[in-house]
Amino acid sequence: MYLIYLLFIFLTCVYTLTAQDSSGQVRHAFACTDYTGGKVLIVSETGKIEWEYPAQNCNDLWVLPSGNLLFNTGKGVKEVTREKEVIFTYESKSEIYACQQLPDGSTFIGEFNSGLLLEVSPKGKILKKVKLLPDGTDGGSAFMRNARKLANGNYLVAHYGLDKVCEYDSTGNIVMEIPIKGGPHSAIRLPGGNTLISCSDHNGEPGIVLADKSGSVEWKLSKNDLPGIELKFMAGMQVLPNGNIVVTN
Repeated sequence: MYLIYLLFIFLTCVYTLTAQDSSGQVRHAFACTDYTGGKVLIVSETGKIEWEYPAQNCNDLWVLPSGNLLFNTGKGVKEVTREKEVIFTYESKSEIYACQQLPDGSTFIGEFNSGLLLEVSPKGKILKKVKLLPDGTDGGSAFMRNARKLANGNYLVAHYGLDKVCEYDSTGNIVMEIPIKGGPHSAIRLPGGNTLISCSDHNGEPGIVLADKSGSVEWKLSKNDLPGIELKFMAGMQVLPNGNIVVTN
């Protein structure tokens, strides 16, 4: 059904950089986060590190249309140019595992201790705040991992410790809940309305799951489904224009 590309280093997120060589053949480089090493990288298709920047506990990464990299840094978010100039920064007391640049130029940020979904202007002003937890509640390190703002204005959140992915409306009310064993780390809403979910190591069921519009599992890649490859901790994902999926293992 899908062609799966697996990257085997200490990665929690990947962003594919696609180009054609002189013969017209498609080549892939990768922008990656190294959670253990505390840095973000651009790696060639042969595995050569071409660019790197320090980023503690980085779980989320984007290569923006400008070529800049947007990523989380433990308890913050940065946008950095290829010349390593910081042009956006946000800091918090809460740990942060999710970031995303929105069409209006603001930055979406998911704080997992506070349970806050934020939209922040380029100058650092909080434009919108959605609460998923009561004031004063600490969600702990397992409350959520990756999160995204959707085109319809809702939010898609992977709740690692709760074994579910939830879609919230713009005020924080749940509009859909997908129970997923294995500790969902990342979730992608596909154009047709299905949801692609990576499961890490919670409850010992790492894998990739495709849920339909109702939240029912339509397709699953489990721990030992790929010959000679054992899935360990499935984290970051990217769906390529041809429908193939890049995931980190």
